[in-house]
Amino acid sequence: MARPLSEKSRARREEMIGELLALFLAEGFAAFSLEELARRLRCSKSTLYLVASSKEQIVVTVVRAFFKGAAARIEARVAASENARERLADYLEAVAEELRPASPAFHADLAAFAPASEVYLDNTRVAARRVQDLVAAGVEAGELRPVDASFVGAAVGQVMAAIQRGEIGTATGLDDAEAYRRLADLVVSGLSPLRDSEPVPAG
Repeated sequence: MARPLSEKSRARREEMIGELLALFLAEGFAAFSLEELARRLRCSKSTLYLVASSKEQIVVTVVRAFFKGAAARIEARVAASENARERLADYLEAVAEELRPASPAFHADLAAFAPASEVYLDNTRVAARRVQDLVAAGVEAGELRPVDASFVGAAVGQVMAAIQRGEIGTATGLDDAEAYRRLADLVVSGLSPLRDSEPVPAG
């Protein structure tokens, strides 16, 4: 069993994760060897091993840290929203903002490395469930149109998964961040309450 890290080592580990994340988001991770990572970060390989015991595990650790930090910031933004429509819009737009720093190289490497891709997919599933919950709460409060929240959540989840797999980018030329922004526009516009002058859809 590995010995617990000292407070100093834990702080250094978090610092290394942050530096690795900035590098990976900008340039991807597949092409880097441990030696090259150590050179770029001006540290020893033993310092890199504070993060994890192999390059593959380092990548997964950093990718998890990226999505964990993004989730916390997204939820903080949602908590400051004033109503259901804003919460839904802020959630999806915040996802877009969090993905914006990720370069095409990062997304390509994420898609090609199954363990990291699975982390992205897990977070996509969580995001789809969160959208469903936000829609259900908004419908119940009368702030969104009376729709089937489970259907909306499932439909949004399918689009999110297609974004994650690169299918939306291939079909539209949009990167993941912009695709999420367009999804936010579509969902929020579609669920906003109808004005009195607007016809009620049939069925």
